[in-house]
Amino acid sequence: MLQEYVLLLRRNADYRNLWFSALISNLGDWFNLLAAAALISRLDGTGKAFSFLLLARFLPLFLFTPISGVLADRFDRRYLMIISDVLRAVTVLGFLLVQSESTIWLFYVLTIVQFALSALFTPARTAVLANVVAPKDLVAANSLDGLTWSTMLFVGALLGGLVAAALGAATAFVLDAFTFLLSAWFVWRISRVGGEQKVDDEGFQGRIRFVDGLRYLWSVPFILLIVLVKAGGALVWGAINVLEIPLAEQVFPLGEDGTLTLAIIYAFAGLGTGFGPLLVRRWLGDAHRRVLWGISLGFVLMVVGIAGLGAAATLSVVFLSTLIRTVGAGVIWVFSGALLQQMVPNRVRGRVFAFEFAALTLTQSISTLWAGVAQDDLGWGVQETISGMGLAAAAMALLWFLFHAYMGLRPRTGFTPTKA
Repeated sequence: MLQEYVLLLRRNADYRNLWFSALISNLGDWFNLLAAAALISRLDGTGKAFSFLLLARFLPLFLFTPISGVLADRFDRRYLMIISDVLRAVTVLGFLLVQSESTIWLFYVLTIVQFALSALFTPARTAVLANVVAPKDLVAANSLDGLTWSTMLFVGALLGGLVAAALGAATAFVLDAFTFLLSAWFVWRISRVGGEQKVDDEGFQGRIRFVDGLRYLWSVPFILLIVLVKAGGALVWGAINVLEIPLAEQVFPLGEDGTLTLAIIYAFAGLGTGFGPLLVRRWLGDAHRRVLWGISLGFVLMVVGIAGLGAAATLSVVFLSTLIRTVGAGVIWVFSGALLQQMVPNRVRGRVFAFEFAALTLTQSISTLWAGVAQDDLGWGVQETISGMGLAAAAMALLWFLFHAYMGLRPRTGFTPTKA
């Protein structure tokens, strides 16, 4: 099964460099998250402090992504990615200045800057993928990207935890800065990127306005609804990602603090999001209609997995439910992304992916906040809150199935890839 992905990396040098960039950068991201969590725990130690950390990561993505989408359609996407990586390396080194509770404000400011720069990188990188990979290989490339992220979730979380525990958060931050520079070097080696839109029949002003991307989405409802798929999923999995921490520490701890439980949950999440899309793709194939059925299956699995977490009485059920849930989430992520890369024209691709990313970060932020409010202000238990998110997941699945059924009645709508 993996031979196809190895061949894709071997025969496509540009995608190989893009993949290595993601591999290294994702590893550093997990070093950063665990080091940041350790630093916050040492300086503050309250639950709200960790929530503020997540918000400092999510909200800049929502606020700055629309601007970055315009830039990704106007300038060389490779240069945007390199600038983002280099500036993030400098920003991460700034975390070394945070040494006491009185400087914790600097920590949040630097986190906001770091993820504002990430907002510049992500739409450009997603748009570049469709420039360096042939349309017939896009689902495979997205599946491999999903596997890479999931593998780094496991490996990066494990290594980041070990480094932060053994060598301190400062070492983890330095290593994270190095991974950004290494990522920039791999991006520099890419030769075909797209972007650099010139003045043409639509005019310069028409090209650079983010609103034109929205107009395009409004004119093609099928694409708009596919763009909102991840946002619908994030409205659910944002809270689940937060609730996994107290689930491990308070309900099913292994050892004194539940760190081992959380590590195993992350391991199963990595397996689900990584290998789930590969297996479903092998079963369904890459045809547009089959990809839509894959997204439907993803929503079903997500609902089943969350329901299992909410009702789990044993740790084994938690692990199995996590695996099922993340297979569903991984399929939703990979298949919806592949559809968009196949069907959205290059001239608006950066803005479309910027809108998609902004929407999912907004819903993920809302979901994250709700998880804290339900536990702290409403007095809900961890599994009770998870069950509530299961109902939200069922609602998202129902909306998707209504859309899917409607598309079944209109077989010609939106299934023809647009020209770049």
